[in-house]
Amino acid sequence: MYYYSLNKYLKNTFGEKVYKISLDGGMTCPNRDGKIDTRGCIFCSRGGSGEFSASRNLSITEQIAQAKERICRKTDCKKFIAYFQPFTNTYAPVEYLEKIFTEAIAPDEIVALSVATRPDCLPDEVIGLLSRLNKIKPVWVELGLQTVHQSTADYIRRGYPMSVYDDAVKRLHKEGISVITHIIIGLPNETDDMIVESARYAGECSDGIKLQLLHILKGTDLCDEYYKGNVSVLSLEKYTEILVKCLQAIPKTTVIHRLTGDGDKNILVAPMWSADKKRVLNYINKAIRESE
Repeated sequence: MYYYSLNKYLKNTFGEKVYKISLDGGMTCPNRDGKIDTRGCIFCSRGGSGEFSASRNLSITEQIAQAKERICRKTDCKKFIAYFQPFTNTYAPVEYLEKIFTEAIAPDEIVALSVATRPDCLPDEVIGLLSRLNKIKPVWVELGLQTVHQSTADYIRRGYPMSVYDDAVKRLHKEGISVITHIIIGLPNETDDMIVESARYAGECSDGIKLQLLHILKGTDLCDEYYKGNVSVLSLEKYTEILVKCLQAIPKTTVIHRLTGDGDKNILVAPMWSADKKRVLNYINKAIRESE
């Protein structure tokens, strides 16, 4: 089965392999600071899903230099994407965002800017900034939708309705900014059909999509529910079965940025099979090749 992988897209666009550098802009989230809630999404770690990012105590330039040094020990990669990952990376004054985003794309070896955020944290002035930066280097905005089903969204405490996501996608696309949507496979009480519906919708709306396994991480409310027996996790076989169905439903022109995802082993509770990344990807890729 064919799907448009991120590696293929990057080589088509930039002519060679490109690595993402995960950066921490020092922000928080309206789902944590009391604007919407103080507990965060039910699955989100205390690090705001940024356990693999550099220290926020370093400048952006220092974070990039540190990450490049680490990557270059393993590969001769020469091009990078500046990826603002933890928490909500447009949840700050536009002047501050302009400073750190401009600093991030300044080096010649940085070929694109990727900003992970919430669709309810994209006021017009921020989209205006991203539009200006997009004229310098490509800008991607990553939106954590997770599901199109409101009952699940309420359970995970997402904090916004689908209409907010739809409006954000429309306004970003109007400015020529690429949208990447995150979908979680394995959310509580969702059937296979519900998950595929989310993937199909996100794939049709977006330029790219990240398909993410639901992880149970220490220190989250989801972890408490898991220990109480109220939440279960998928086996590798079941996850792969659903993933293949999602890939079949997503338009072939949509870039698949992620097939799964690996949680920080220091805080991972379940599913433990996900910690063996090489085995997981080999199993998934074999299943994809064998699917019609």
